[in-house]
Amino acid sequence: MARSQDRREALTLDQKTLALLRRLWRGHVKPHWTTLAAALFFMVVVAATTGAYPLLIKYAYDLYEAGDLRVVWLMPIIILAITATKGGAFYLQTLLINKVAMKVVAALQKAMFGGMLRADLAWLGRHPIGSLVSRFTADTQYIADALSSAAVALVRDALTILALVISMIYLDWLLSIIVLLIYPVAAIPIMEVGKRLRRVSKSAQVQIGDMTALLNESLGGARMVKAYRLEPYEQRRADATFDEMYRLRMRAVEHRARLDPILEVLGGLAVGGVIAFGGYRVTTGAGTVGDFTGFVSALLIAAQPIRSFGTLNAVLQEGLAGTQRVFDLLDEKPAVTDRPDARPLSVRAGTVALEDVSFTYEGDSAALRDCTIRVEGGQTVALVGRSGAGKSTVFNLIPRFYDVTAGRVVIDGQDVRDVTLDSLRRSIALVSQDIVLFNDTVRANIAMGRPEASDAEIRAAAEAAAAHDFISRLPEGYDSVVGDRGQTLSGGERQRIALARAILKDAPILLLDEATSALDAESEQAVQQALERLSRGRTTLVIAHRLATVRSADLICVLEGGCVVEQGTHDDLLAAGGQYAKLCRMQFRDDADDPHEAVASGNR
Repeated sequence: MARSQDRREALTLDQKTLALLRRLWRGHVKPHWTTLAAALFFMVVVAATTGAYPLLIKYAYDLYEAGDLRVVWLMPIIILAITATKGGAFYLQTLLINKVAMKVVAALQKAMFGGMLRADLAWLGRHPIGSLVSRFTADTQYIADALSSAAVALVRDALTILALVISMIYLDWLLSIIVLLIYPVAAIPIMEVGKRLRRVSKSAQVQIGDMTALLNESLGGARMVKAYRLEPYEQRRADATFDEMYRLRMRAVEHRARLDPILEVLGGLAVGGVIAFGGYRVTTGAGTVGDFTGFVSALLIAAQPIRSFGTLNAVLQEGLAGTQRVFDLLDEKPAVTDRPDARPLSVRAGTVALEDVSFTYEGDSAALRDCTIRVEGGQTVALVGRSGAGKSTVFNLIPRFYDVTAGRVVIDGQDVRDVTLDSLRRSIALVSQDIVLFNDTVRANIAMGRPEASDAEIRAAAEAAAAHDFISRLPEGYDSVVGDRGQTLSGGERQRIALARAILKDAPILLLDEATSALDAESEQAVQQALERLSRGRTTLVIAHRLATVRSADLICVLEGGCVVEQGTHDDLLAAGGQYAKLCRMQFRDDADDPHEAVASGNR
């Protein structure tokens, strides 16, 4: 019963492998068939010229024995012509095969990156950046190695072995039978080693992702590591990861190393048998020295392609493991997509409403519970509350970074799930306290709000965000590169560039997540004035951690535990003496005893 189950599992594995190979061939390799055909032609030339070597050696020995002087002048010319032909063909087939492999890798990388750009935030949050990066580097490298090795071993080396076998049969068919009976025995241990190597390779590739993630965390958080003296902790984490990488790599080396002794012993058996039996035939007059020498030469020349053919399975198993991980990423379907009948969003008044919305993050407790918020077109509504109250979740649901678990989000009466994502997100500008800048110029980072904007429009947006002055002082002005994540700029400068980006986008709906949190008092005042101008005629939602910044909001919604527990104007909520008043007292207790005084003080 157990053996039957093992056979079924093996069959299933084979079927999966074949399906994987078919998908790789049809979707990524087959489009380059013309290049492959050219490479195949040159492989045939390489195989044919290699197969001619034993015949040339036999011919040369026959000329020696006959005392024919053509061995002096004709043989060097023939050998030079054949080796030059083989060398040129070898170069061209290597070039063409690697060209196909690199194109396939580039196509897979493009497809993976496109898939990651379309992926849900929830999915991206479950996968460390380092793990995803390893699929672009380590996994695709395994695939490229497997493709080039497969082409060389399955085609060129197979054709070379075939040409040499034909030569051997021509020279001595009886000796050829001995060789052909010995080498197939190697297939059994080679396949078994390959299966084990595939499992180890998959684990090693996962570990490479973990290692990349660890390096990204440790080096990216170097400031925090040093501030909290976490060097020993990070060293222990890194040591454990590197030790596991060492263990997996050594297992792979052990499995690979088993192949060479197997092929070496079988090669020794074949050569020994040929020398013994061939020598007997020559001494008895059944064969000539030329035949024997040519046959042994063919056998020795065949050793290298046979060895490559034997180790091919190991390379293929590593490549298949990488291919499976790449296809797993490509097969990930985003949960947030356009419905088949989705239509463009039509923004009229710009009214945004959450109607009895509930939402739960994967594997977590509910972030929102029957939450209802209505923002009339042109209003500014502030969301306040303790950390974890659900404010950021509201911001995630409006542009459909996530879909609601229950209820609905509507804009001018249109459910955001019924409109296209492109039109929805084109109508929303988001400025977060977590500033994202790309390693590009200041101009390019601002223009991401509207790529077709002119230089004058970019400058006007920067001026409105109180960013133009400091940009002008940069070494290359608007053409200055901001560095990785904007590291060459201060926190306030980064935030003003992000504000300029939102101003340039000129969207009818604004989402401001404490957009002035990193500004000094002077810059904050200038940016607040710019935001007030920008907010006019637009629907604006503001997440406020500093309550003094939302005093002029048309409506303040207080969230607690994922629910709206209070809503009203600043003065009304203070007068009610509820949660909002309590938050004000907690935040401004050092400034004044009276919440009204405290907020006024905060505004100053």
